Amino acid sequence: MPRSLGGKGLTAFGFIAPVHVLILSLIVLPGLYVLWLSFQASTYGSATSFVGFANYTKVLSDGYFWRALLNTMIVVLIVVHLELLLGLGLAQLFASGLRGKRFLLAIVLAPYAVSEVSAVVMWRYLFDPDIGSATMLLTWLGLPPLEWAVEPLHGLIVVALLSIWLHLPFTFIILYAARLAIPGDLYEAARMDRAPPLAQFRRITLPLLAPAMLIAMLFRYIFAFRLFSEVWLMTQGGPARSTEVVALYLYLEAFRYNAFGSAAATGWLMVIASLALASFYLWRLHKDMKASHAR
Repeated sequence: MPRSLGGKGLTAFGFIAPVHVLILSLIVLPGLYVLWLSFQASTYGSATSFVGFANYTKVLSDGYFWRALLNTMIVVLIVVHLELLLGLGLAQLFASGLRGKRFLLAIVLAPYAVSEVSAVVMWRYLFDPDIGSATMLLTWLGLPPLEWAVEPLHGLIVVALLSIWLHLPFTFIILYAARLAIPGDLYEAARMDRAPPLAQFRRITLPLLAPAMLIAMLFRYIFAFRLFSEVWLMTQGGPARSTEVVALYLYLEAFRYNAFGSAAATGWLMVIASLALASFYLWRLHKDMKASHAR
């Protein structure tokens, strides 16, 4: 290797070394420590002792864990797919030359500037069973109010709607940027061929937006599976732990019951479950992409 090339290589390594050190210290090493801790019996005031897979067995035999996992999967599937549909629809609407686009864009992006605590306080007031404006609207429409404090299903619905409202701007920005990057000549050629709008959407928009959809779905699966603050601030897992999600189950194991080994095992089970869920959806999305290109 020439000396100049070697010098450039060392210089480049020097620039990227801090990033690798940051990733190693904040992600890799803590992850390995949590993996080690998941095979230990650990609590306050006592030394750790190796217990093998006992923590995983304890978690997997706990009915509260399976309820929390089911609640998490229900909320994640609802949140991610509704966000995708709403983000895609808004991206199409804004790309079609909507009037007052700047003002409406600020409205769509506004929830991303709201803290989760403020959002939960606002939504608790909106869906208050007695004075909430959303409850009054449901009553005016002849629909039953959402008893989110006593009905587990209603609590999960409110949490899902709150999460969608908070994080829809993230999905929308990714899809809107990708939609603006599609050349207008493709749509002009399709209109000259008298292709209807639905055919343009299926043949042009969806295939070219697929990579952006893939990225948005991947990140939202990861973020949604870690859902914690919305549930904790809205219902605290109640009533009777019926709206508990996996992240909240982990929190209770670690900081209420001081079972750090089982909490660490829960963390790694979350990683495995989220990867399996995301991999299945990404496989289906990749299959649909290939099918659309074949047509």
